[in-house]
Amino acid sequence: MKRDDAESAEPRAGTVYLVGSGPGDPDLLTVKAKRLLETADVVLHDKLPGPEIIDRLPEDRREDVGKRAGGERTPQSEINDRLVELARDGNDVVRLKGGDSFVFGRGGEEAEHLAAHEVPFEVVPAVTSAIAAPAVAGIPVTHRDHASSVSFVTGHEDPTKAESAVDWEALAATGGTIVVLMGVGRLPDYTRALREAGMSPETPVALVERGTWPDQRVATGTLETIVDVRDEAGISPPAVTVIGDVAGTRESIVEFLENDYGGASDGAADDGAAGGR
Repeated sequence: MKRDDAESAEPRAGTVYLVGSGPGDPDLLTVKAKRLLETADVVLHDKLPGPEIIDRLPEDRREDVGKRAGGERTPQSEINDRLVELARDGNDVVRLKGGDSFVFGRGGEEAEHLAAHEVPFEVVPAVTSAIAAPAVAGIPVTHRDHASSVSFVTGHEDPTKAESAVDWEALAATGGTIVVLMGVGRLPDYTRALREAGMSPETPVALVERGTWPDQRVATGTLETIVDVRDEAGISPPAVTVIGDVAGTRESIVEFLENDYGGASDGAADDGAAGGR
Protein backbone atom coordinates (compact mmCIF):
# COMPACT_ATOMS: atom_id res chain seq x y z
CA MET A 1 0.00 0.00 0.00
CA LYS A 2 1.45 3.36 -1.07
CA ARG A 3 2.07 5.96 1.63
CA ASP A 4 0.49 9.38 1.15
CA ASP A 5 2.62 12.48 0.59
CA ALA A 6 2.39 13.66 4.21
CA GLU A 7 3.67 10.35 5.55
CA SER A 8 6.49 10.13 3.03
CA ALA A 9 7.64 13.62 3.97
CA GLU A 10 8.28 12.60 7.57
CA PRO A 11 11.97 12.06 8.34
CA ARG A 12 13.04 8.56 9.18
CA ALA A 13 13.71 7.94 12.84
CA GLY A 14 17.37 8.23 13.65
CA THR A 15 19.37 5.95 15.92
CA VAL A 16 21.23 7.01 19.04
CA TYR A 17 24.58 5.31 19.67
CA LEU A 18 25.78 5.33 23.28
CA VAL A 19 29.51 5.22 22.59
CA GLY A 20 32.40 4.97 25.00
CA SER A 21 35.56 6.68 23.81
CA GLY A 22 37.94 4.77 26.05
CA PRO A 23 40.38 6.56 28.37
CA GLY A 24 41.36 9.33 25.93
CA ASP A 25 44.07 8.15 23.54
CA PRO A 26 42.50 8.14 20.03
CA ASP A 27 44.38 4.93 19.25
CA LEU A 28 42.33 3.21 21.96
CA LEU A 29 38.98 3.98 20.30
CA THR A 30 37.27 0.82 19.13
CA VAL A 31 36.97 0.33 15.37
CA LYS A 32 33.19 0.70 15.66
CA ALA A 33 33.41 3.89 17.71
CA LYS A 34 35.77 5.45 15.15
CA ARG A 35 33.43 4.56 12.28
CA LEU A 36 30.38 5.99 14.03
CA LEU A 37 32.17 9.23 14.87
CA GLU A 38 33.04 9.63 11.19
CA THR A 39 29.50 9.00 9.95
CA ALA A 40 27.17 10.39 12.65
CA ASP A 41 25.02 13.41 11.88
CA VAL A 42 25.55 14.82 15.38
CA VAL A 43 27.91 13.97 18.24
CA LEU A 44 26.95 15.00 21.79
CA HIS A 45 30.08 14.84 23.91
CA ASP A 46 31.40 15.81 27.31
CA LYS A 47 35.01 16.72 28.11
CA LEU A 48 36.21 13.30 29.25
CA PRO A 49 36.92 11.82 25.80
CA GLY A 50 39.88 14.20 25.74
CA PRO A 51 40.93 16.99 23.37
CA GLU A 52 42.67 14.71 20.87
CA ILE A 53 39.41 12.90 20.15
CA ILE A 54 37.07 15.89 20.38
CA ASP A 55 39.23 18.10 18.14
CA ARG A 56 38.94 15.53 15.35
CA LEU A 57 35.17 16.05 15.19
CA PRO A 58 33.92 18.70 12.75
CA GLU A 59 32.59 21.68 14.72
CA ASP A 60 29.31 21.71 12.78
CA ARG A 61 28.56 18.13 13.85
CA ARG A 62 29.38 18.28 17.54
CA GLU A 63 27.66 19.66 20.62
CA ASP A 64 29.39 20.08 23.97
CA VAL A 65 27.08 18.89 26.75
CA GLY A 66 29.85 18.45 29.28
CA LYS A 67 29.88 18.63 33.04
CA ARG A 68 32.83 20.34 34.70
CA ALA A 69 33.86 19.99 38.31
CA GLY A 70 32.85 23.17 40.12
CA GLY A 71 31.75 24.89 36.91
CA GLU A 72 29.12 24.84 34.23
CA ARG A 73 27.09 21.72 33.70
CA THR A 74 24.41 20.58 31.31
CA PRO A 75 21.58 18.94 33.30
CA GLN A 76 21.15 15.27 32.49
CA SER A 77 17.47 15.88 31.75
CA GLU A 78 18.44 18.31 28.99
CA ILE A 79 20.87 15.80 27.48
CA ASN A 80 18.18 13.11 27.53
CA ASP A 81 15.66 15.36 25.81
CA ARG A 82 18.19 16.52 23.23
CA LEU A 83 18.97 12.92 22.25
CA VAL A 84 15.28 12.25 21.66
CA GLU A 85 14.80 15.49 19.74
CA LEU A 86 17.72 14.90 17.40
CA ALA A 87 16.78 11.28 16.71
CA ARG A 88 13.16 12.18 16.00
CA ASP A 89 14.42 14.73 13.47
CA GLY A 90 16.02 11.85 11.58
CA ASN A 91 19.59 12.22 12.81
CA ASP A 92 21.94 9.39 13.66
CA VAL A 93 23.39 10.58 16.96
CA VAL A 94 26.50 9.54 18.85
CA ARG A 95 26.40 10.20 22.58
CA LEU A 96 30.13 10.14 23.30
CA LYS A 97 31.38 9.49 26.82
CA GLY A 98 34.82 9.07 28.31
CA GLY A 99 35.74 5.50 29.22
CA ASP A 100 32.75 3.17 28.95
CA SER A 101 29.35 4.84 29.05
CA PHE A 102 27.91 2.12 31.29
CA VAL A 103 30.59 2.47 33.99
CA PHE A 104 29.56 5.53 36.05
CA GLY A 105 28.79 7.26 32.76
CA ARG A 106 24.99 7.61 33.03
CA GLY A 107 24.59 5.48 29.93
CA GLY A 108 21.99 3.41 31.73
CA GLU A 109 19.88 6.49 32.46
CA GLU A 110 20.08 7.60 28.84
CA ALA A 111 19.15 4.13 27.58
CA GLU A 112 16.07 4.08 29.83
CA HIS A 113 15.01 7.54 28.63
CA LEU A 114 15.40 6.59 24.97
CA ALA A 115 13.44 3.38 25.44
CA ALA A 116 10.66 5.22 27.26
CA HIS A 117 10.36 7.56 24.26
CA GLU A 118 10.57 4.69 21.73
CA VAL A 119 13.83 5.90 20.22
CA PRO A 120 16.06 3.14 18.80
CA PHE A 121 19.54 3.04 20.29
CA GLU A 122 22.66 0.91 20.34
CA VAL A 123 25.33 0.52 23.02
CA VAL A 124 28.96 0.55 21.90
CA PRO A 125 31.19 -0.61 24.78
CA ALA A 126 34.72 0.69 25.32
CA VAL A 127 37.82 0.26 27.42
CA THR A 128 36.93 1.69 30.81
CA SER A 129 39.37 4.17 32.34
CA ALA A 130 38.94 2.31 35.63
CA ILE A 131 41.22 -0.39 34.19
CA ALA A 132 43.05 1.43 31.40
CA ALA A 133 44.37 4.43 33.38
CA PRO A 134 46.03 2.29 36.07
CA ALA A 135 47.31 -0.15 33.43
CA VAL A 136 49.17 2.44 31.36
CA ALA A 137 50.66 3.78 34.60
CA GLY A 138 52.04 0.31 35.29
CA ILE A 139 49.43 -0.72 37.84
CA PRO A 140 47.43 -3.93 37.27
CA VAL A 141 44.11 -3.87 39.10
CA THR A 142 44.52 -7.60 39.80
CA HIS A 143 47.72 -9.52 40.43
CA ARG A 144 48.20 -13.11 41.59
CA ASP A 145 50.55 -12.00 44.35
CA HIS A 146 48.56 -9.00 45.54
CA ALA A 147 44.87 -8.93 44.63
CA SER A 148 42.35 -11.48 43.41
CA SER A 149 39.42 -9.08 43.36
CA VAL A 150 38.72 -5.49 42.39
CA SER A 151 35.92 -3.12 43.41
CA PHE A 152 34.91 -0.12 41.30
CA VAL A 153 33.46 2.82 43.21
CA THR A 154 32.25 6.27 42.28
CA GLY A 155 33.69 9.11 44.29
CA HIS A 156 31.01 11.47 43.01
CA GLU A 157 27.57 10.23 43.96
CA ASP A 158 24.26 11.90 43.20
CA PRO A 159 24.20 14.91 45.60
CA THR A 160 20.45 14.43 46.15
CA LYS A 161 21.02 11.13 47.97
CA ALA A 162 20.29 11.30 51.68
CA GLU A 163 23.37 9.22 52.47
CA SER A 164 26.20 7.48 50.64
CA ALA A 165 25.44 4.14 49.03
CA VAL A 166 29.12 3.17 49.29
CA ASP A 167 29.89 0.93 52.26
CA TRP A 168 33.54 1.79 52.86
CA GLU A 169 33.68 -0.46 55.91
CA ALA A 170 32.66 -3.45 53.80
CA LEU A 171 35.19 -2.53 51.12
CA ALA A 172 37.95 -2.33 53.71
CA ALA A 173 37.02 -5.78 54.99
CA THR A 174 36.78 -7.31 51.50
CA GLY A 175 40.40 -6.65 50.59
CA GLY A 176 41.63 -6.66 47.03
CA THR A 177 41.92 -3.51 44.94
CA ILE A 178 39.63 -0.50 45.21
CA VAL A 179 39.40 1.77 42.17
CA VAL A 180 37.64 5.09 42.70
CA LEU A 181 36.51 7.14 39.71
CA MET A 182 35.80 10.86 39.99
CA GLY A 183 37.15 10.85 43.52
CA VAL A 184 39.83 13.56 43.62
CA GLY A 185 37.74 16.07 45.55
CA ARG A 186 36.50 13.61 48.14
CA LEU A 187 39.83 11.85 48.60
CA PRO A 188 40.14 13.00 52.27
CA ASP A 189 36.69 11.61 53.08
CA TYR A 190 37.04 8.09 51.76
CA THR A 191 40.69 7.55 52.70
CA ARG A 192 39.73 8.50 56.26
CA ALA A 193 36.70 6.19 56.12
CA LEU A 194 38.88 3.28 54.99
CA ARG A 195 41.42 3.89 57.76
CA GLU A 196 38.66 4.12 60.36
CA ALA A 197 37.29 0.83 59.01
CA GLY A 198 40.61 -0.87 59.76
CA MET A 199 42.57 -0.62 56.51
CA SER A 200 46.27 -0.10 57.17
CA PRO A 201 47.47 3.51 56.82
CA GLU A 202 50.48 2.08 54.94
CA THR A 203 48.30 0.68 52.14
CA PRO A 204 49.73 1.91 48.80
CA VAL A 205 47.62 4.41 46.85
CA ALA A 206 48.11 5.88 43.37
CA LEU A 207 46.41 8.76 41.60
CA VAL A 208 46.42 8.61 37.80
CA GLU A 209 45.44 11.97 36.33
CA ARG A 210 44.27 12.10 32.69
CA GLY A 211 45.27 8.51 31.99
CA THR A 212 46.50 8.01 28.36
CA TRP A 213 46.27 11.75 27.64
CA PRO A 214 49.50 13.52 26.58
CA ASP A 215 49.64 15.27 29.96
CA GLN A 216 49.07 12.16 32.07
CA ARG A 217 50.52 12.33 35.57
CA VAL A 218 50.86 9.78 38.36
CA ALA A 219 51.26 10.46 42.06
CA THR A 220 51.82 7.71 44.63
CA GLY A 221 51.64 7.55 48.39
CA THR A 222 49.83 5.66 51.12
CA LEU A 223 46.36 5.77 52.58
CA GLU A 224 47.76 8.10 55.23
CA THR A 225 49.81 10.40 52.96
CA ILE A 226 47.95 10.51 49.65
CA VAL A 227 45.92 13.65 50.41
CA ASP A 228 49.12 15.63 51.04
CA VAL A 229 50.63 14.05 47.93
CA ARG A 230 47.62 15.16 45.89
CA ASP A 231 47.94 18.71 47.13
CA GLU A 232 51.72 18.91 46.64
CA ALA A 233 51.52 17.47 43.13
CA GLY A 234 48.45 19.51 42.19
CA ILE A 235 46.50 16.49 40.95
CA SER A 236 43.10 17.51 39.60
CA PRO A 237 40.16 15.83 37.85
CA PRO A 238 39.79 13.71 35.87
CA ALA A 239 41.79 11.15 37.83
CA VAL A 240 41.49 7.55 38.96
CA THR A 241 42.42 6.50 42.49
CA VAL A 242 43.87 3.01 42.99
CA ILE A 243 43.98 1.70 46.56
CA GLY A 244 45.68 -1.56 47.46
CA ASP A 245 48.94 -3.46 47.22
CA VAL A 246 48.86 -3.39 43.40
CA ALA A 247 49.52 0.35 43.54
CA GLY A 248 52.96 -0.44 44.92
CA THR A 249 54.00 -2.60 41.95
CA ARG A 250 54.49 0.42 39.67
CA GLU A 251 57.90 1.30 41.10
CA SER A 252 59.48 -1.95 39.89
CA ILE A 253 58.45 -1.56 36.24
CA VAL A 254 57.96 2.13 35.44
CA GLU A 255 61.53 2.61 34.19
CA PHE A 256 60.83 0.20 31.34
CA LEU A 257 57.20 1.16 30.68
CA GLU A 258 57.13 2.74 27.22
CA ASN A 259 53.43 3.65 27.22
CA ASP A 260 53.71 5.62 30.44
CA TYR A 261 52.18 8.63 28.70
CA GLY A 262 53.11 11.23 31.23
CA GLY A 263 56.88 11.22 30.73
CA ALA A 264 58.79 13.79 32.81
CA SER A 265 55.70 15.28 34.43
CA ASP A 266 54.96 11.91 35.97
CA GLY A 267 58.34 11.87 37.65
CA ALA A 268 57.66 15.20 39.38
CA ALA A 269 54.45 13.85 40.85
CA ASP A 270 56.13 10.65 41.99
CA ASP A 271 59.01 12.58 43.57
CA GLY A 272 56.46 14.51 45.60
CA ALA A 273 54.93 11.26 46.76
CA ALA A 274 58.19 9.67 47.84
CA GLY A 275 58.66 11.84 50.89
CA GLY A 276 55.36 10.71 52.33
CA ARG A 277 55.82 7.02 51.86
